[in-house]
Amino acid sequence: MNVQISPVGTYLREWRHRRRLSQLDFALQAEISQRHLSFMESGRATPSREMLLKLAEHLDVPLRERNTWLLAAGYAPVFEERQLDSPALHEARQAIDALLKSTEPFPALVVDRGWNLVAANAALGPLIALVTDSALLQPPVNVMRLGLHPGGLAPRIANLAEWRRHLLDRLYRQVTLTNDRTLLPLLEELRAYPVAESQPPPGITAQEKIFVPLQLRTDQGLLSFFSTTTVFGTPVDITLSELTLESFFPANPETAEALRTAIA
Repeated sequence: MNVQISPVGTYLREWRHRRRLSQLDFALQAEISQRHLSFMESGRATPSREMLLKLAEHLDVPLRERNTWLLAAGYAPVFEERQLDSPALHEARQAIDALLKSTEPFPALVVDRGWNLVAANAALGPLIALVTDSALLQPPVNVMRLGLHPGGLAPRIANLAEWRRHLLDRLYRQVTLTNDRTLLPLLEELRAYPVAESQPPPGITAQEKIFVPLQLRTDQGLLSFFSTTTVFGTPVDITLSELTLESFFPANPETAEALRTAIA
């Protein structure tokens, strides 16, 4: 299937609008003249390879999309996409494994741009065991689907409405910021899941005033987590640029103790 590529000026203009920058503001930020920017957007001037990469960097364009820009301008792509088990990514994979191990006994996982599970630590196992629909555990395992599907963790989430809203908002922001339209079918699928009635614990907890917790009903009682995300800071490989490490830490002493006991 042939992929239709637009003129490079169209991409430049669309991404400038996406970042809500006027021509003047962006020209000042990129240290070029507004006239030159206008000529590039209109197609009256073709940016050099170096200029194109500079503009894409200022607009925080994903590496995958930067390759599309280069092709549109008649240049060869410069960003490679390797498998995570590639020898070239050996050190990066070691860093990921070390980060996952360091969070135990607290759960942590790595997902790709489509929220498919790439790696996880041993502490995630007891939470995965709560999933009742085995089809959700067939590769590729989609973490968003796992969390909100009625056969996944959804029936176990005490604050499901709140957590669902958080995940859907996060996925929508990702689509908006990255223009990754391949995520739209997943977003629509998640929105269509029935929302089971849930009764969250009464009152507002201290952590709910700071972050949106994930509250899970388990055999060890109600476990409450807050999450953090880690990304590679300066990737030049598409695979690494699209990986996110999500760690779940206990939001109260009871959860911390339950997790330590489960791993012991």
